[in-house]
Amino acid sequence: MRGVAACLRDKTGAAAASSEVLPQIFRRKAAAVGSGMAAVDQPCQQAAEIAVAGLASFRQAMSWCLWRRPDALFELGDAVLTAPGPVSSLPYLSLEPAFRRGHGMVYQALREGGIDEQALRDLLVAVRPRDWPLVFAIDASTYPRPEAETSPGREWHHHSCPGSHGSDGAAVAGWAFQWLAQLSFAADSWTAPHDQVRVGAGDDATRQAAAQILAHAGRLRAAGQPGVPLYVLDAGYDEAALTWDLREHLDQVQVLVRVRNDRVLYRDPPPRIPGKAGRPRIHGSGSDRFECKNPATWGAPDQELSLRDERYGQVSVMSWGGLHPRLFCRGRFAGFTKPPVIKCHLIRVTVTRLPNGRAVPGPLWLWRAGAGMPDLDLIWRAYLHRFDIEHTYRLAKHTLGWDKAALREPEQVSRRTWLIICAITQLRLARPLAEDHRQRWERRRKPGKLSPGRVRRDFGRLAALAGTPASPPKPSKAGPGRPKGRTSTPAARHPVIKKAA
Repeated sequence: MRGVAACLRDKTGAAAASSEVLPQIFRRKAAAVGSGMAAVDQPCQQAAEIAVAGLASFRQAMSWCLWRRPDALFELGDAVLTAPGPVSSLPYLSLEPAFRRGHGMVYQALREGGIDEQALRDLLVAVRPRDWPLVFAIDASTYPRPEAETSPGREWHHHSCPGSHGSDGAAVAGWAFQWLAQLSFAADSWTAPHDQVRVGAGDDATRQAAAQILAHAGRLRAAGQPGVPLYVLDAGYDEAALTWDLREHLDQVQVLVRVRNDRVLYRDPPPRIPGKAGRPRIHGSGSDRFECKNPATWGAPDQELSLRDERYGQVSVMSWGGLHPRLFCRGRFAGFTKPPVIKCHLIRVTVTRLPNGRAVPGPLWLWRAGAGMPDLDLIWRAYLHRFDIEHTYRLAKHTLGWDKAALREPEQVSRRTWLIICAITQLRLARPLAEDHRQRWERRRKPGKLSPGRVRRDFGRLAALAGTPASPPKPSKAGPGRPKGRTSTPAARHPVIKKAA
């Protein structure tokens, strides 16, 4: 049985030969998919119809979430997907055939457009990949605006500059946006973004991550998704504060956060001797002290897993439960009469090799909070695949031009971020249908196994099949222009906000 892309190629071959503008004009409806497929295998025909109908229904539902300037916003998203190369400038998107309006409408749509964010979040959860694990990554990325003195709310954020490695990146003025994306355990770069929020001036990224987790888990339950989702975060988040914010919901969610390899945690103290004077101890000492760098303090693990993996070689996972850090009544816990005791499972992961021959780093130490004993096989795979969200950020920035637009207001960037997330979702839905338009130096890929960038090369044809819900622009004449006697004034300047210690 041939692939879905081959079925669509047989169906659309004659039409494409007679009309060279088919990939450019969105006028073909998804209902016409089955009309020219009589001679194609029935299972392949049904798979193609289902895939095209799924893409068309998402595009229609997405347009319903755009309630002000909906047609311009929708066509701006299509222009991002059908541009012939990487998007380098926002005004040049108005030259794409998918955007049937003037260049001024590009900025007007982002400035005045309205998006029902709650409805869009529900839609992204509804089209989630059902065969992927319930594992989600949360991470923030910087939208740099270093020279935009008229942009409010800019803060100093870490930004990896060209040529920098690891933690050597510089700080840049801009805005930070925190994405939540579902992860796949396949050996590819695909993720499914479900949510984004701006980490605004003075906001705590850990608090916002906790709010994102609770809201997203609620949407999963409302959608009828069984199981307890696992949320994976990097070391930039405060694991103790995150667990404290989720303390009443750890039977519904579980979190996994990387910690430093020099952390010191404590076991519970031994039972108090009756009649002994003094305040009861909170932390153990001596043999009850757990130092990540000192194996002599570890003791026997509560759980242990050892297996052989094709990509990572020998994998060893160990878990110790009932550990807690020493906290103080300052910072996140300022105002407490006494610091809380926040327990976790501390997990150590080691591998013998990395893909592509990269150097093997030291052991990973992970903080896991949730009800019951951790699933060690899920834990180590979940955290190693957390880095897939970095590929999604690279696609958004380098290919779709997420951070290439010179926008003044952070609300404009937020609307553009939603369009980018919807574009990535459409690429994922179109993956089974896409043909491989590879360059001569690129390897061949099996049908349905294309990367997001290679699916995008064929999206113009697939968008023509799915159709567009956007209405064509109405004929109009030039506006009256600036009223007589009014002069322009310089925009207000805003200094970069420095985060409090």
